[in-house]
Amino acid sequence: MGICYSSEVDEQFQGQQQNGQFRNNNPVGTDHGVVASPIKADPKFQKPAESNRTANASSIMVIPKDVKALRQNPGNSKVDIFTYEEMRLATKRFRPDQVLGEGGFGIVYKGVIDDSVRPGYIKTEVAIKELDPEGIQGDREWLAEVNYLGQLEHPNLVKLIGYCCDDDHRLLVYEYMASGSLENHLFQRVSVTMTWSRRINIALDAAKGLAFLHGAERSIIYRDFKTSNILLDANFNAKLSDFGLAKDGPMGDQTHVSTRVMGTYGYAAPEYVMTGHLTARSDIYGFGVVLLEMLIGRKAMDKSRPSREHNLVEWARPILNHHKKLLRILDPRMEGQYSNKTAIKVANLAYQCLSQNPKGRPLMSQVVEILESLQTRAKREDISIQSGASVTLFEVPKSVPQNPTENKSKPNQSEREKDAETSMSRPAKERSKSEPPKENDL
Repeated sequence: MGICYSSEVDEQFQGQQQNGQFRNNNPVGTDHGVVASPIKADPKFQKPAESNRTANASSIMVIPKDVKALRQNPGNSKVDIFTYEEMRLATKRFRPDQVLGEGGFGIVYKGVIDDSVRPGYIKTEVAIKELDPEGIQGDREWLAEVNYLGQLEHPNLVKLIGYCCDDDHRLLVYEYMASGSLENHLFQRVSVTMTWSRRINIALDAAKGLAFLHGAERSIIYRDFKTSNILLDANFNAKLSDFGLAKDGPMGDQTHVSTRVMGTYGYAAPEYVMTGHLTARSDIYGFGVVLLEMLIGRKAMDKSRPSREHNLVEWARPILNHHKKLLRILDPRMEGQYSNKTAIKVANLAYQCLSQNPKGRPLMSQVVEILESLQTRAKREDISIQSGASVTLFEVPKSVPQNPTENKSKPNQSEREKDAETSMSRPAKERSKSEPPKENDL
């Protein structure tokens, strides 16, 4: 879940008159506003056979403004309502060995709901997130998740199976994502799971999820796009999770939504951090950060590195347009898995998404189109690699010798860099001149 940047609160915007930019837009999950705008999914990002839980333009849904209202009018019969005792049974009484992870919201447990938990229930593996009453999140964020994921369904959004709000208990029950988060795989020192083609697939899946949200009749702004909120199923299909910070986007002649600044350091768009003005293009900046992380294999914020490299975007974005420098900072664990031309195209997409000017960023629908074309290319490259040599397990080195004479021993390096269709295959020694010294390890 996101980290709050400032102490400003939404209430300062509630009293604004509806006279232009600062309308009361009744964001879902806040203490004001009980009717959600109709949500019309962009048909380009919705399959015809998808569940009827996907909202349509003709339905005006009553959104509970608080937990009391939710209890009185649960609203959506497609989401199951569980008792706290059922949650205890599903998690083996919240046994420590069932813990999947922990965040600002609270602890996430693995669970199984079956006939022993609720008679007649088909056995289902689930992830159960329990709100920590002492944590940084509260009823507002919990209710936002119920409201959004209870209405929306898409292949690239984690499915909300149900919830529990007995007494003071607040739990959410999701489909179980067997491979965990993108963050856990991407930043391991040793990894064979994050191949080049898989990273492109994950980026495309996440882009489709955002495009679906942005394509609603009134767009939904995710506001917390980051690697830990991208979950992977057993086949490494990616889905967006954690909608606690999501908000309805601007409507009518509004250009933005004004709100307190929340999110995660390193991922939030600069104009949003500075002004509190939130638009769908704020999400696109966050997408660019994640795409950059997947390209380079570094975290968005990493204070273990030299000071000028603490912020990944500030350090790497200027390099993205310099092709020779770019090829030297790409994640070495992907070496030999892609062509220079494809890598440069992905880097260019990240560069555009990270534009300081929000209007200079592409729409998510455009990002999807670009990534779909790159996915096709990545599959061809993957087949080419598999027909040749196998990919070698690579560990990020703890120390790398700096040898200035290496350039002289590589007379054909420039020709290889100019060959846009030839997979990178630099020898291990050459890699050392582009790798960070010992203190810069991942």
